[in-house]
Amino acid sequence: MQQTKTIQYQVLDSLQELSVDEQKHIQNAQAQTQNAYAPYSNFKVGAIVVLEDGSHVIGSNQENRAYPSGLCAERVALFAVGAQHSDKKIKSIYIAAKGDLIEKDEMLSPCGACRQVLLESQLRQYLPIKIYLIGMNGKISIFDSVHDLLPFAFGM
Repeated sequence: MQQTKTIQYQVLDSLQELSVDEQKHIQNAQAQTQNAYAPYSNFKVGAIVVLEDGSHVIGSNQENRAYPSGLCAERVALFAVGAQHSDKKIKSIYIAAKGDLIEKDEMLSPCGACRQVLLESQLRQYLPIKIYLIGMNGKISIFDSVHDLLPFAFGM
């Protein structure tokens, strides 16, 4: 029997289609790419996790010569939330990147490990996490839940 699963997301062409707060978070995620340590891939990623109280936690990818000891920006930020703000719910995450690992017109997308950590973060709080993926072409892809990024999750 063939089955179908639908994934829903929105693509915006411009920051101006978002609220002022969303625009600030995107700009902050883009700025966090400057804090990335990526001498091996030269692919810099920044992430901002926005918590329910409006505060935020930042992350940037951190590579290491002893591969795979590095960590992606999303996991840096999410693990910091778990360690420092476990009493607060995650409202959203903004992810931006720059480098040549993806084509300019390609959608930025978290790696599989980050998707799994995002999903587990969502499951722990029993609330969806909204995801903003900021492409290098200026387009913004918005997912209302991690389930749309990882429809067949491990352990589900």
